[in-house]
Amino acid sequence: MIKIALLHFGFEDYTIELANSLAKYVDLTLIHPQKVSDVCINVIDPSIRVISFKKPRIRDLRNILSMGAMMHIIKDIQPDVLHVQETNDPWYDWTLLLNKMPPLVTTIHDIFRHPGDSMAVFGSEYTRRIAFYRSQQLIVHTHPLKNILIEQFNLPQERVNIIPHGELGSLYQRRSNHKSQPREPNTLLFFGRIWPYKGLKYLLEAMPLIAERVPEVKLIIAGQGENIKQYFPDGYDEKRYEIINDFIPLEEVSNLFQRSTVTLLPYIEASQSGVAALSYGMGTPVIASEVGGLSEIVQDKKDGLLVPACDSRSLADAIICLLSDRDLQQRMQTAALTRCQEDLNWSNIAAQTVEVYQKTIKTRH
Repeated sequence: MIKIALLHFGFEDYTIELANSLAKYVDLTLIHPQKVSDVCINVIDPSIRVISFKKPRIRDLRNILSMGAMMHIIKDIQPDVLHVQETNDPWYDWTLLLNKMPPLVTTIHDIFRHPGDSMAVFGSEYTRRIAFYRSQQLIVHTHPLKNILIEQFNLPQERVNIIPHGELGSLYQRRSNHKSQPREPNTLLFFGRIWPYKGLKYLLEAMPLIAERVPEVKLIIAGQGENIKQYFPDGYDEKRYEIINDFIPLEEVSNLFQRSTVTLLPYIEASQSGVAALSYGMGTPVIASEVGGLSEIVQDKKDGLLVPACDSRSLADAIICLLSDRDLQQRMQTAALTRCQEDLNWSNIAAQTVEVYQKTIKTRH
């Protein structure tokens, strides 16, 4: 059985589900900073070895010691493959450049910073490219991301592997402290960090158009990010909008998706979407802009609908179409759950990931 060290600094949901399924195939050790340990408690397979290390804030020079501790852990494990989830951490990137590493696989969730995303670490967009070139194999979730790495970064196509982002609904159902909620027939959900690229502006422009045809429509806006008041300078109708402009506790997330008829991703730019992966795991269809990798994640007219970006009228029409057709809702809910047993199933994703590990070992030798 091959020995794998799985290192992550974030993307906890993805890493938890991947690790739980990989443990059936490989000898796995999970490595992460102490500050993300709490997220993994009670949802990580107890058979997986978990090692934590102290990790200061990015601007803290003690990161030099932290990276030394991380490298000591990796050398002690002596893995056949080190698999790293994209870090956005320049300290790791420079460590990667200056140290001899085991055969390396890196999962790249986003190649570029999203427009308006103020959470990105200064300089990381440049230093993270070190991982592109130092890794024997890269994993991305969609064809557009693979094409960017090949065309803009001149990487050989045989080094870039496409593996879908697995469903996250089952993880959040395990975390939930609620009983399953009934669907609210005309409730829409906009979930996640609220930045300009998420296109909330166009959804709010669409809402009056939807209300003309579906007077009972309600929109839940749930997540942190921009000051939500800028979108409602004159206040808002609390019967029409439920706004939770805050961090959503992990145990409360599934409740939002279970209540909603459809999840909305009116993005103006996207690489992939963990929100869609979470929505499908709850059996909730998705209406999304046809940008980036979203057209691969959302299967148009099967488990969701695709609309042109920045087009409030088309978005409104798609929402009206779905809310007005209960049979269509049921078919799409069933299709979403079926996807979770097929290409979005973690066991299938883990098996594909192991094939990448085997290719990495073979290439390195």
